[in-house]
Amino acid sequence: MPKLTNDWIFTAHCPSLIGTVDVVTRFMADSGNYIDEIHSFDDRVSGQFFIRIEFHPQDETFTETGFNEAFAERAKPFGMTWSLTPPGYRAKVAILVSKFDHCLNDLLYRHRTGQLQIDIPVIISNHPDLKPLAEWHGIPYYHLPITPDTKPQQEAEILKLIDKYNADLVVLARYMQVLSPDMCNALDGKAINIHHSLLPGFKGAKPYHQAWEKGVKMVGATAHYVNNDLDEGPIITQGIQTVDHAHYAEDLVSKGQDIERITLFNAVRYHVEKRVFLNGKRTVVFSN
Repeated sequence: MPKLTNDWIFTAHCPSLIGTVDVVTRFMADSGNYIDEIHSFDDRVSGQFFIRIEFHPQDETFTETGFNEAFAERAKPFGMTWSLTPPGYRAKVAILVSKFDHCLNDLLYRHRTGQLQIDIPVIISNHPDLKPLAEWHGIPYYHLPITPDTKPQQEAEILKLIDKYNADLVVLARYMQVLSPDMCNALDGKAINIHHSLLPGFKGAKPYHQAWEKGVKMVGATAHYVNNDLDEGPIITQGIQTVDHAHYAEDLVSKGQDIERITLFNAVRYHVEKRVFLNGKRTVVFSN
């Protein structure tokens, strides 16, 4: 089970320079902030530095405004961009889904049991099938059927709903629609998709059945940020499991769906816990 934190979360990135770790940790010490968890990474390829810290203030006069104003002076020589997330932060997550319910069910369960510190204000689907599940959880469900002729209008409606419910993140929990370039641009960096890791092979319908026919020896899942490259956005998490000749197509489907659930859960958790940094076409992920 993930560690739930009541700490403040500090994240920052900047060009790679001498003293990047020191400027942050020294400021934390000087300000009376006790560090509970720290991760940093200096990418020698991109020349970028990334850091994430969980801390709790020991000074009763601590304020977010005061922290930002004081740290700005220290950060300026490094060209550092940073953010501060308060304890108890709960991201608003809009979920898009089609007919498969395994990923949606898992996210709803983890939300309900507190394993995911998120709010789910809306579920949107191109099919009506999962409306009873949403209603049982008391979450508004919008059925927006999509055809080639209605796709632009329905995608516009989806974006309106995302805006209406002030969603911080959009999760495609097996939403079986190819997003248009305009939709991808609108959701760039704030939407997570999940799919099997058999790509680029076995595209289209029944990929696990196609894979079984070829005698695959492993199945898996990939969670990534949405962008204009179909199923090729920056990867956040992946899962994998070996299989053999004794596994039939139905077994591959079952195992694949289990891996998809866990892989998507971890991707969403890492995102809302501010553990993921975009680094060009790649990601830096400080998993715990």
